[in-house]
Amino acid sequence: MHILKPKVTIVGCGAVGVRFAYALVVSGLVRQLVIIDKDKKRLEGEVMDLSHCQAFTSPLDLIAGDYPDTVGSDIVVITAGVKQKPNQTRLELAQTNVEIFKEIIPNLIKYTPTSIFLVVTNPLDVLSYVAYKLSGKPAKEIIGSGTVLDSARFRFLLANHCKIDARNVHAYILGEHGDSEVPIWSKAMIGGIAIREHCPVCKNKNTCRYTELEKIFIEVRDSAYKIIERKNETSYGIGLALLRIVTAIIKDENAVLPVSVLVDGYLEIKDVYMSLPAIVNKYGVKDVLYPKLDKEEEEKLKKSALVIKEVIDRLKI
Repeated sequence: MHILKPKVTIVGCGAVGVRFAYALVVSGLVRQLVIIDKDKKRLEGEVMDLSHCQAFTSPLDLIAGDYPDTVGSDIVVITAGVKQKPNQTRLELAQTNVEIFKEIIPNLIKYTPTSIFLVVTNPLDVLSYVAYKLSGKPAKEIIGSGTVLDSARFRFLLANHCKIDARNVHAYILGEHGDSEVPIWSKAMIGGIAIREHCPVCKNKNTCRYTELEKIFIEVRDSAYKIIERKNETSYGIGLALLRIVTAIIKDENAVLPVSVLVDGYLEIKDVYMSLPAIVNKYGVKDVLYPKLDKEEEEKLKKSALVIKEVIDRLKI
C-alpha cells in the first residue's frame, strides 16, 4: 500500500464513477487517479472537467487511461456496467453485468494483481462473488460496497424521525444490497441507548410504534427505486459511501463498515457475498464481525443470503 502517495483506479465513467471521482478529487485523499471507460470521448470530457478543480484542491495526477495505466494502483473501484432502469431490480441486471466483468477482471489481474478491488456494480453482492471467482484473489481483497449507503439512509431517516443528529444514530442494514436487505433493529442505538428502549421515553410528538419503524425501513429499501424513477440514476449518496470505504482502506483505519464480504459459516450461510459489519483497513477486510441477532433477524438474513445464492447458481461465470 502506497500510504504516502496512494493511487486509485475507477473502472467506469458513468454517473456513479464520476460522482465518486469528484468526491475523491475534493477530498485530497489520493495523489494519482486513473479513470477507465469504453466511451473514450466522454471519459476525456469528464477528466478535463475534473482537472479544472485542481486550482481549489490538493495536487493530483488525473489520467483518462486504460488498463496498462492501472499498474501500481492500491485500490480499483469497479462501477462499470449496465445501470438499473426504472422498476428493474438489481438482481435482474446480473448476467448482463457478469459478461462485462469477464472482460474487466482478467485485465485488472494482468496489470494490477495486488490491488484491493471494491465492487459497486449492481447486483453488487452477486458481482462481488463473481469478481472473487474470476480473479482468484483472496476474499479479503475483494470487497463490495455493500449496505454502507443503505445503512446511511437508515440512520438519516431514523434521525429525522427522532429529531437527532444522524451522526449519533448507530444502525445497520445487513444482507443483500437490494429488496431482501434486513434492518437490524435489535442493535440500533441512539446515543448509546437501544432504540427499543429510547422509543417509550422519547419526548417528541412522533410515536415509535412498530408500524412507524417499519415505514422507515420500507422507505430505506425503496429509496433507489424512487430516485431512479425521478432522475434515472442514484449517484451522490453512493459517491460519498465509496469515499468512506476508500478512506478506511487508505488511512488503515480498522473502521467497522457494513460491506459485502464472503460469508462461509455464519448462521449456516455458505459461499455467498453479503453485507456484514467488517473491519476495513489497508489490507482490505481484516475481519468480519458476526452480531448476535434476534430470531426474526436471523431468519430474514438467511432468506436474504438464499436470494443472492439462487442468482449466483443460475449464472454462467
